[in-house]
Amino acid sequence: MMGGAGLTSATEVAILSANYIAHKLGNSYPILYTGKNGLIAHECIIDLREITSASGVTVDDIAKRLMDYGFHAPTMSFPVPGTLMIEPTESEDIKELNRFIAAMLSIRNEIEEIATGRINVEESALRNAPHTMSDLLKVEWNRPYSREFAAFPSGEEIGLTRAGKYWPTTGRIDGAYGDRNLVCACEPVSALAIN
Repeated sequence: MMGGAGLTSATEVAILSANYIAHKLGNSYPILYTGKNGLIAHECIIDLREITSASGVTVDDIAKRLMDYGFHAPTMSFPVPGTLMIEPTESEDIKELNRFIAAMLSIRNEIEEIATGRINVEESALRNAPHTMSDLLKVEWNRPYSREFAAFPSGEEIGLTRAGKYWPTTGRIDGAYGDRNLVCACEPVSALAIN
């Protein structure tokens, strides 16, 4: 359907987009697999291992916090453990790329607050992300940051509007436990049988 020219164009845009992200985030996050000219392929792989060592903030923390910013988490820990692999493809426009970059830079500021000891990682918005509507509407709020900061980090600075807010439906889960222990919440097969 795309043809040769369309496929070439899509490839060029994907490579340009990944390099744009790498260029914009490179001073804040280490980027893996850069070539001799500082360029990457169609994937921007952010190395979080040193950041995790210095702050305690994990790949999972950042991936979950991105949900509060309105983004689906990038690929985590592949092809290298402790990394995020960002593949913008050809379908993301410059406005969305800039919004993602602003979110990642804002998250980097949150990490710095933890690394400098201003906030404990266990009490941080990063560790408690994602923040669901149900979580935010509880009467008690015993966190050292505001509900506003939990739900609308950096707000409209990054193009996150109240009207366009994506609300995660589930808070943090134990992914490793879930990977090892299937819990089915389905009706029994007998209830689905057609008589």
